Amino acid sequence: MGHPPPVLPLCASVSLLGGLTFGYELAVISGALLPLQLDFGLSCLEQEFLVGSLLLGALLASLVGGFLIDCYGRKQAILGSNLVLLAGSLTLGLAGSLAWLVLGRAVVGFAISLSSMACCIYVSELVGPRQRGVLVSLYEAGITVGILLSYALNYALAGTPWGWRHMFGWATAPAVLQSLSLLFLPAGTDETAAHKDLIPLQGGEAPKLGLGRPRYSFLDLFRARDNMRGRTTVGLGLVLFQQLTGQPNVLCYASTIFSSVGFHGGSSAVLASVGLGAVKVAATLTAMGLVDRAGRRALLLAGCALMALSVSGIGLVSFAVPMDSGPSCLAVPNATGQTGLPGDSGLLQDSSLPPIPRTNEDQREPILSTAKKTKPHPRSGDPSAPPQLALSSALPGPPLPARGHALLRWTALLCLMVFVSAFSFGFGPVTWLVLSEIYPVEIRGRAFAFCNSFNWAANLFISLSFLDLIGTIGLSWTFLLYGLTAVLGLGFIYLFVPETKGQSLAEIDQQFQKRRFALSFGHRQNSTGIQYSRIEVSAAS
Repeated sequence: MGHPPPVLPLCASVSLLGGLTFGYELAVISGALLPLQLDFGLSCLEQEFLVGSLLLGALLASLVGGFLIDCYGRKQAILGSNLVLLAGSLTLGLAGSLAWLVLGRAVVGFAISLSSMACCIYVSELVGPRQRGVLVSLYEAGITVGILLSYALNYALAGTPWGWRHMFGWATAPAVLQSLSLLFLPAGTDETAAHKDLIPLQGGEAPKLGLGRPRYSFLDLFRARDNMRGRTTVGLGLVLFQQLTGQPNVLCYASTIFSSVGFHGGSSAVLASVGLGAVKVAATLTAMGLVDRAGRRALLLAGCALMALSVSGIGLVSFAVPMDSGPSCLAVPNATGQTGLPGDSGLLQDSSLPPIPRTNEDQREPILSTAKKTKPHPRSGDPSAPPQLALSSALPGPPLPARGHALLRWTALLCLMVFVSAFSFGFGPVTWLVLSEIYPVEIRGRAFAFCNSFNWAANLFISLSFLDLIGTIGLSWTFLLYGLTAVLGLGFIYLFVPETKGQSLAEIDQQFQKRRFALSFGHRQNSTGIQYSRIEVSAAS
């Protein structure tokens, strides 16, 4: 019969606004971290903990969110997550200490994680197979728009006193609009209704209805029943590889990375990140147009291949580029001496925030240079003493001319943009689309949340280890390691990930049930499986 005309636009609004909130909250810390470091005198460990607190909250939501979604429904879960988000944003806007900042970020992380799972499932179940790819991918488009918006606001508010409070507060606007859109949408669809208008062709058996529908427990995700183990392998592989390729660090530490390749000054680094966000939006819109044409599998293969090439290119280029500045938290020689707590005056007066805060007595060499690691200065506490750490990031030999440095700097920027673009039309939209399609409705919320918990755990691990990894093996080898992981991910996608374009949720479920191993999806589709044709069912029947 089709949906009433307002349903599709409202579903698009829910998906877009949910993604916008998610992307904004995820990336806003990139620009807020620089002024927060000055205001609160954050050490390296404190900065990493502040960034990771959002991921801790998101991980908690992924552990319990599946039960909330399956128990109370998708729509109620989204509305509840928006209320939690408002509470977290208020906490951040009024925060006067690091503890309140960490609490607020954790609450926000819980909200956006719960909302992301519920939104993808809700939209995928509410629309048909022809619109599902575009509308679920619209969530990823919203994420990219939110990231771009956060970068733009970070740049606009970089020189504003207490501008980071406004950065955190603006996230409430799309959440409120999304809640208003949900008020005009139904609570969900009955999966039985999606099955009863399908009849099997070519001698297949009709799906069981009503009480005959199978019931699943959480442990069934790891069993061979209906190939649930194969589905879980696909879901876990996608979420783990999309994080272990280093994508979270490009977002959360974008300003730091741009500073390290030569964009000096906090505002310059944030402005470069705005350009990165614009490229990400364009790539996601391209993916939306191709996901139902080229297919999910093709986009994943192409995106992962480009990610491997581009992130490896960053590593190779950075070998030859003298690194003028490193992770900012490593360059704070005495964070406790420059507290900058709320209430102090004279902070953030310069409109261009430096990427590495230095005291007047400590205008010394950059912490990352082409020199080898230096020995500790014998005069402890001498302000003229050289820094304790100077990582080598360039190959030995004569220095490159300034023109060569500029060329390599822009090459690194191009590689970064290719990497983010590849993620945005590959892993970004397709992972969540596939997860919302491959599981039966009875366990879809718990299965989605289980895979999402590994997604956030990997995100947390990668984000918290990034600065320490750079300090141990250098920026170049860090990105080369991410490139190797992307190559492994490419092999996984080729061998295990199915193609689901143009199929209803019932057809996808039937295909998984008929195949005992996910590997059979990797090469060809079996044409002998059960096929369905949609027929009209009269109200009298």
